[in-house]
Amino acid sequence: MSTKLKVGILFGGPSREREISFRGGKTAFEHIDKSLYEPVLIFIDSLGNFIEINPELIYADSIKDIYPSKNLNNGYRVYIESLGDLNETQLYKLIYKIGKQIKPEKLSERIDIAFPVMHGPYAEDGSIQGLLDWLGVPYVGPNMLASAIGINKPFQNEILKKSNGQKKKSKVILRAEWESADRSALFSSLTKELGFPLVVKAPHQGSSIGVGIVRKRSMEDFSKKMDQCFFNQIIQAKDWNKLTKRQKKNYLDKILDLSEGIGFPVVLNNKKLCHPTELLEALDTELTNKKQTKIISANAEEYVLIEEFIEGQELSMGLIQDDNYNVFALPPTEIYGEIESFDFKSKYQSNITKKRIPIDTHIENLQKVEREGIQAFKDLGMNVVVRIDGFVTAKDEIIFHDPNTLPGMSPTSLIFKQMAEIGLDITDSINYLIRQSIIQRKLEGKRHFSYCQLLEKIDSNMLLSSKKERKKIAVVFGENEEEYLTAQQKYNELSASEDYDPTCVCQAKNGNHYIIPINLMFKANIMDFGKAIATGQHPFVKSLIEKTADIRRKYAGEVNFEVSKIEEAKLLSSFDFIYSCSKEELQETV
Repeated sequence: MSTKLKVGILFGGPSREREISFRGGKTAFEHIDKSLYEPVLIFIDSLGNFIEINPELIYADSIKDIYPSKNLNNGYRVYIESLGDLNETQLYKLIYKIGKQIKPEKLSERIDIAFPVMHGPYAEDGSIQGLLDWLGVPYVGPNMLASAIGINKPFQNEILKKSNGQKKKSKVILRAEWESADRSALFSSLTKELGFPLVVKAPHQGSSIGVGIVRKRSMEDFSKKMDQCFFNQIIQAKDWNKLTKRQKKNYLDKILDLSEGIGFPVVLNNKKLCHPTELLEALDTELTNKKQTKIISANAEEYVLIEEFIEGQELSMGLIQDDNYNVFALPPTEIYGEIESFDFKSKYQSNITKKRIPIDTHIENLQKVEREGIQAFKDLGMNVVVRIDGFVTAKDEIIFHDPNTLPGMSPTSLIFKQMAEIGLDITDSINYLIRQSIIQRKLEGKRHFSYCQLLEKIDSNMLLSSKKERKKIAVVFGENEEEYLTAQQKYNELSASEDYDPTCVCQAKNGNHYIIPINLMFKANIMDFGKAIATGQHPFVKSLIEKTADIRRKYAGEVNFEVSKIEEAKLLSSFDFIYSCSKEELQETV
């Protein structure tokens, strides 16, 4: 009988970040340690239905490719909420095309641990955490309180002011105030009070959804950014009426796109419209006699947060804990390049954004980022893991904002790159997240004994897994971009398996072979890989490696951070298999 714990990977959800969550579900499914856990894929649709889906569906490009059924979409690629009020039979048929529905109250019969790989409202605001607490299902990530704080941007700002004394000016504008305001006077007042440029934020979104920077001293730019964050869409009759039918469809497709549009359902003249075809008909009627109209997301924000623009080096830093709840900083990443802001598009849909570890600043600033980041973690009531963003200003001030309690879960996410810097690969990092979360659940005064038993089982399974003999595989790649990326993917795949123990080996242009440590295998590209080898380990990163030694030993064992040469004969004798990234084939050594 298997002793593996069943981990329910919860992904999707109602928020605007459901597609990023969909990709994150795939990452968790592929990279969770198969010797310890049995992953169970549970897709949560945008209506809140829990659906255990067929595993092959996780490889679709988009939720809209698999759900709902395309024959109900009238030529559009929509989410389930666009189908309006479905009866029980209609919903049943749609759900059972992709899997089987699980009632939340039955979750504990199917899984041992829930792993929410979800973002934004309903996921990072404490909603799913509160539900799981009530149902008695232990879950991965910070608790309900930390999550609620982590999604509320104005409240975070107040705590951070007290935490490190940062002086970031901000103001809240209510929807009613915006609708009735003399907007020119409001704009003038805000620039006088907060300075210029202005940063406009939707206060309850994650992953920089609904973030804009007003860089032009124009009412048009200001109004556009405000409407973007309220999730309003203004449509001019002169623009709409000159569009062809196909162009109108394309326009509505953009509204459907949750990364740049406001999503459906929408409200027009106090009437909720679920499907693009309904909106198309309504707009054709509405804009016959009117110069413009406004549609509002049914999930709009009631107020927006306006902040002063901070000039400085943009950073993002993960923080984690050990068994005794001590807090440790991960090497902070600097985000730079020709970008307007580190928003949703630059995070997930752009090649312009560049990143480096650590921030390019003097050691005292790095130590200050570490120290104040740890204090912010504590003052904000965070636990298990958080990724906090911020700036280092020209005056060496540290300004933090937007703690993220469920960091992105793609293989290239910042949290995994930073964990790699201290010696943990993606599978090790997921092990950390699961185990540390159970330690945190023990602390919270609910079902203490059962969580103690669960932790004992995890530790027992980890010990057994560490003693298991695995086939050693050398993942050999050349000094080129294609092979380096192939090596990353293959290493990650093998690391999560029950049967293999991978090591990355670079076949250099000089013909020599070199064993490459894990911290060098998570660089963005082959150029960054080469630079990292040439410059060596940064002293600040080295200090964080030393501080996190116990965490690393617990989840990754002894890790060598040095590049070491290996002769070809020893390579063949030390490994059971060679995976060639140039040929993309596995060969047994003789």
